[in-house]
Amino acid sequence: MSTIIKRIALCAPLLLAAWVAVMAAVMRFSDAAPAAVVMLPSQGFIAALPPDAAILSQNAVSLTLKSDTPGFAARLYRAGALLVLPAGLTGCLPLPGALANKG
Repeated sequence: MSTIIKRIALCAPLLLAAWVAVMAAVMRFSDAAPAAVVMLPSQGFIAALPPDAAILSQNAVSLTLKSDTPGFAARLYRAGALLVLPAGLTGCLPLPGALANKG
């Protein structure tokens, strides 16, 4: 294996971990995202959700939630979430209809 491929193979997981950490920090310390993705929710997590949380989608590895109340990520962590990432942040692509803020 060449040196460049070895460096890429070593740096790619670190870059991914750093990206996830930055996204988790954005979600934890700001209310910029219109929705939240909870990764690997536990069995009892849905029962412990804040009352204002709306479930947008659910699958085996994630749960997408929305709330208009400030401090949503902190409340999700208190409910037992292990990792909360932002969903629906505006960027180069338009928001899907379910995540769009309707004002």
